[in-house]
Amino acid sequence: MQNFRDMANFIWSVADLLRGDYKQSDYGKVILPMTVLRRLDSVLKPTKPQVLAKLAEMARMNVQNLDPVLNRMTGYDFHNRSRFDFESLLDDPDHLSTNLMAYINAFSANAKDIMDYFEFGKQVERLDRSNLLYQVMQKFAAIDLHPDIVDNVQMGYIFEELIRKFAEVSNETAGEHFTPREVIRLMVNLLFNEDRNQDLSKEGVVRTIYDPACGTGGMLSVSEEYLTALNRDIMVRVFGQELNPESYAICKADMLLKGQKPSQIRFGNSFSEDGFAEQTFDYMLSNPPFGVEWKKVEKEIRDEAEKLGFNGRFGAGLPRISDGSLLFLQHMLAKMKPVSLGGSRIAIVFNGSPLFSGGAESGESNIRRWIIENDWLEAIVALPDQLFYNTGISTYIWVLTNRKSPERKGKIQLINATHLYQKMRKSLGDKRNELSNEHIAEITRMHGDFRETKYSKIFDNEDFGYRRITVERPLKLNFLVSDERIARLKEQKAFQNLAASKKKGAPGEEEIAEGKRKQEAILRVLEELRSEALFKNREEFVKVLKKAFKASGVDLSAPLQKAILSALSERDETADICRDSKGNPEPDTELRDYENVPLKEDVYEYFEREVVPFVPDAWIDEGKTKIGYEIPFTRHFYEYTPMRSLEEIQAEIRQLEEEIQALLQEVR
Repeated sequence: MQNFRDMANFIWSVADLLRGDYKQSDYGKVILPMTVLRRLDSVLKPTKPQVLAKLAEMARMNVQNLDPVLNRMTGYDFHNRSRFDFESLLDDPDHLSTNLMAYINAFSANAKDIMDYFEFGKQVERLDRSNLLYQVMQKFAAIDLHPDIVDNVQMGYIFEELIRKFAEVSNETAGEHFTPREVIRLMVNLLFNEDRNQDLSKEGVVRTIYDPACGTGGMLSVSEEYLTALNRDIMVRVFGQELNPESYAICKADMLLKGQKPSQIRFGNSFSEDGFAEQTFDYMLSNPPFGVEWKKVEKEIRDEAEKLGFNGRFGAGLPRISDGSLLFLQHMLAKMKPVSLGGSRIAIVFNGSPLFSGGAESGESNIRRWIIENDWLEAIVALPDQLFYNTGISTYIWVLTNRKSPERKGKIQLINATHLYQKMRKSLGDKRNELSNEHIAEITRMHGDFRETKYSKIFDNEDFGYRRITVERPLKLNFLVSDERIARLKEQKAFQNLAASKKKGAPGEEEIAEGKRKQEAILRVLEELRSEALFKNREEFVKVLKKAFKASGVDLSAPLQKAILSALSERDETADICRDSKGNPEPDTELRDYENVPLKEDVYEYFEREVVPFVPDAWIDEGKTKIGYEIPFTRHFYEYTPMRSLEEIQAEIRQLEEEIQALLQEVR
C-alpha cells in the first residue's frame, strides 16, 4: 500500500461483500470493529506463543492474577488468552462464529470493552446467518496491521478515513468524529508555543492533556507525539471523553496500543456525565461539533447553572439551545489548574458564531465577557474555509490561558490566516483545501512573535466590549374622531371584551347584553364628538373625552380609555409631546433605537456626536443600558477595494460585445 488512503480503500472494499445483505448505512458496523480487531490481533501475534506457554505454566501453578504477567509478555497493557489468532480462526470454517466470539471474549477486560462498545457480537451473528463471516474474515486476514508495517500515526489516518467513508454513505456528520490532522498540528503548535522553550524542555516533567469531545483521539495523539518529540523524558498522560460509541472504541483502542491508560478515556456526554469531575489539566484542546443543539441535556445543564452558579461549569451564562459550542469551552475553563499550580492552556476550534452571536447580556455575550474580563483569551486564528470534511464554512482556533505571559496580559491577538492554504489534488467531502507544513509554521510564527502586522492585530481586552444604549424619542400624537378611527376602536380587544362573558361554563346572557349596551353608549358619545377638530395635544383631547363621557354617564376603566386613545390617535411630528403624570416625555416605542458604544468611549460624547445632530429631541434611557462583548473579526481585517471607473467598465463591455459578435460571425 502506498499510503494510508490506499489501505483504507482496500479495507473499505469489504463493503463489496456486504452489499445486498447490509444497507450502506450499516457497512461501518462491520468494517470499523473488524479493523480494530485486526489491529489488536496484529499487535499481539509476535508474542502469542510465549503468552500461551506462560498461561499454561501459571495455570499449573494455580496463579490467580495473570493480567500483569501476561501484559508484560505482550509489551502492552492488554493480552488475549485464546489459542486462536486471526489466521487460525479460518482453519475451522464450520465453527468460525463460535470460535470468533470465544477469541473476542478471551481478550483482557480493557480490550474486550472496546469490542463491546461496537456491539460486534450482533454483527458476528448477522454475518454468520448471511454466510459472509468467513469471506469477511478472510479479507481482513490478508491485511497486516502490525505497528512495524502501519505505525500509530498511519493507523489514526486509516481509522479517520474509514469513519469519513462510513459517514458519507450513512449521511452522518464526519466532522463530529475527527479533525484534519494538519489542523490538529496547528492547534498543538499554538497550544504549546508559549511553553516550548521553558517548562516542556525540563527533565522529569509530567503533563496532562484533555479533550472533552475526543472522537477517535487524533488531538490527544498528536499532542502526545509533539511533547515526546520535544522532550524524550517527558511523561504525558492523556484524558478524553466521547459520546459516539464507535469513535470511543477506536480512541480507546488507539490509547491502549500507545501505552496510555484506556481507563482515562471515558464514554458519555461531557455535560451530563462528566467523566473527570473535580479534575484539572495542564493542557486542553477540542473540536466540538459545530452548531449542535444541547436540548437532550438541557435539564442537567440548567440545573447545574442555577444551583451552582460560578461554583459549577456554566455560571457565566448559557448559549442558545441550537448551539452548544460555548458550553464546551466553559466546561474546559472549569478544568483549568489554578495559576499557583502552573495554570492551563486551551485550544478549541469554533465556527464564526461564538465570536458575535447574541446581543448584549445574552448568554453568549455574557460568556465572552466573563472570558475576556478574566483575561483568559490569548489569541484567535481565522482559518481558510473548506478545511473540514463535513463543512466548507470558515473556522477559528481560540487559544486561552489563565497564565498569560507579561507582554500578553490585558491583550488579545487576532491572526488572519485565511489566505494560507493550498488546494488538495482530490477533494474529501467538503474538504478542498489543506494547510502545508510551511503554512502551519508561518501561523505559529505570527502567534509567537506577538506583534502588529498586516495579518496580526493586537487589541486591549476592552476593545471588544461595548455599552448597548437605548435611544428614545418623544411620542407625538394627534387625535381625531373619524369613521376610520372608530372602526379601529371596534377591533380593539378591550372594546370587544365588553360583550364577552367572564363567567365559566354557560355564557352569561345578561352580562353580554350589558356589555353590548356599553359598547353602543361609547359609540354614541364618539359620534357626538365627530365634528370636533384635530387635536395635537393629548392632555386637551383627554379633557374633552372625559367631559363627554361623564356627561353621558358612561364610566371608562383605564384599559378602555387606553384603547380609545390608541384607536383615535396617529403619530404626528407636528403634534405636542405626550407626557406622563410627572411631566416627563413618553418614549415612542416605534422610534426606539439602539447604539453600541465602545467601552473605551464616553457614552455622552458619543451620543452628542453620533445621535443628537440627527435627532435633537432624543435621550438615553439609563435604566436600559447593557454591557456586551463581541469579536468582529472580519471588520478588523477588512480592506477597502475601490470601485472600478465608469470608463473601465464601459471598455470591458465593448470588448465583450466585440467577442460576442465575432463568435456569432463564426456560427453564421
